[in-house]
Amino acid sequence: MPARRRTDPAVGRAALAAWQDSRAERKDVTTAVRFTLEELADVAPGHAVEVRVPPAGVVQAVEGPRHTRGTPPNVVETDPQTWLGLATGAEHWADAVADGRVRASGERADLSGLLPLQAARRR
Repeated sequence: MPARRRTDPAVGRAALAAWQDSRAERKDVTTAVRFTLEELADVAPGHAVEVRVPPAGVVQAVEGPRHTRGTPPNVVETDPQTWLGLATGAEHWADAVADGRVRASGERADLSGLLPLQAARRR
């Protein structure tokens, strides 16, 4: 079952476009992060990996064992700017991991095959 949408896709795409054009306000960045996290959950439904982008949002995605208590075994955490760069293709997964902007732990935490998100690429 796909993740429940909380962000209107039109609003999410507008916020993402504002970020891509370097005219985003803080609320736009937050909306763009939440929209792209929801897109990730649509592309890779599941509960095996928790993707955290504090303070903007968090989502569980990727097929595999469901996690219910404590710290999940598969976690990806990054800042909003890096996440949006990864989601749009402006950043590369390997580079962001290598220089510490993405912290990924667990055997399912490599999201390189899912990023960039089609819906987040500039059209």
